[in-house]
Amino acid sequence: MASTASNNTVCQQSDTICFIREYQLEVIVVPALLISTTVLTLLVICLCMCCRNQERSRARHRHHSSKHRQTHTQRHTQAHHNTHHNTHPLHQPKTHHHTHHRNTRPQPRTRTHNNKHHLHGIDAPPGINPLEHEEVPMTVQNRRPTQAAVPLTSTERPPGGFSQVTALPASFSMKPNDTASLYRGRMDSRDVVLRMLKETADSRETQNFLDFASFLSALGPHPFIPAVLGVVSVQRPLTLVVEELKNRDLLGFLWRCRQENSVHDMTEKRIFIMAGQVATALEYLHSKGYVHGKVAARSILVGSDLTAKLWGLGSAFRRARSSSGGAVEDMELRKWQAPEVLVGRPVSPSSDVWSFGILLYEMVTLGDPPFADIMATDLVQYLQRGNTLKRPPTCSTSLYAVIRSSCHWNPQRRAPLAELIRVLRAGEESANGRTVLRVPEPHNLERYTREAGIGQAFSYAVL
Repeated sequence: MASTASNNTVCQQSDTICFIREYQLEVIVVPALLISTTVLTLLVICLCMCCRNQERSRARHRHHSSKHRQTHTQRHTQAHHNTHHNTHPLHQPKTHHHTHHRNTRPQPRTRTHNNKHHLHGIDAPPGINPLEHEEVPMTVQNRRPTQAAVPLTSTERPPGGFSQVTALPASFSMKPNDTASLYRGRMDSRDVVLRMLKETADSRETQNFLDFASFLSALGPHPFIPAVLGVVSVQRPLTLVVEELKNRDLLGFLWRCRQENSVHDMTEKRIFIMAGQVATALEYLHSKGYVHGKVAARSILVGSDLTAKLWGLGSAFRRARSSSGGAVEDMELRKWQAPEVLVGRPVSPSSDVWSFGILLYEMVTLGDPPFADIMATDLVQYLQRGNTLKRPPTCSTSLYAVIRSSCHWNPQRRAPLAELIRVLRAGEESANGRTVLRVPEPHNLERYTREAGIGQAFSYAVL
């Protein structure tokens, strides 16, 4: 009514157009303006809230990324410190070598078939990932690799994250592999060996490659086992990155020590030091529930500082995957195997101790094969008669005692690795570190392969 009265005072009774204008102003225009103002205000409020939430999200993400990088860097720094700055009890101030302290805490028993690792990108060292821009620490991967991890795209060229990539020269101690190629390269100013899966590899070979990388990751770091620096698993070529040891396999190193112009010399003290390092790594492998099965000079790698590291872990991986002890896989290693293995029993930690004694014989003879005058097929009968390795002219009484205690016919009477490590450390104190071991005969490959019972076969120093 008030509105009608107001209209009457403004408009004449006969002025219809005036009435319509007044009603339009009050009923349509004013409410529309109020509604528009309200909608705009709400939109502004919503935009402000969205912007604030996005800013909080960005800040949270930056904080999480910074915390992750700090944690990853601390973990790598601690691992680097543990690996390279702990001094092994074998170390002596007067000897020019670099050793490490063994981790003596008991390790949980781990099997590959129940704890596979799913590897993505270059996992270590932290911050190096030029291919996938992702970092996944190898210590927290606990899923079995699947075919889904196999990349769909492929390329024949080496990954761009590595520099100075060249083919690794072939040698006697390198077993040919139809599924992988070996290269030497640099990553993060460090010399590395790249084991690249070939383009012709099928799905089974690809899965085997990833499973082996998982096995090495589960094995964990050890100062006397070559360090696995990373795995490229989401872009071809799939690549396993391992530290390069300049002097390569121990067998070739021993043969070079025979030369008159050899850069390095082998002494009895050096044998005790290197043997202690190998025994420490072998004891660690046994503590993880694995048996090496092929301990020999060809399965040991030597660094530039003459540190000896246990390698040739392919047979241990295959036994872990099949959950079977397995007998000796290749006839060419018969002269390195314990008698019980030669008659068909599975390899065991005790048979590794026997092979370790043969390794000592190789070292003190600068690479001579064991039982050179005995045919491989006659070896069991020869040992069954109570015969054993003869003492080489260059071998001291104390070192030969270690060989005898390792190569006993009865597995139960062989010295345990812990005892061998103790004896080797004690022997290092009194060992001759000045007299260089010399062998009158130069190295002859044809004679070696015949006496070792190898023929044209190769060994297992590289993966």
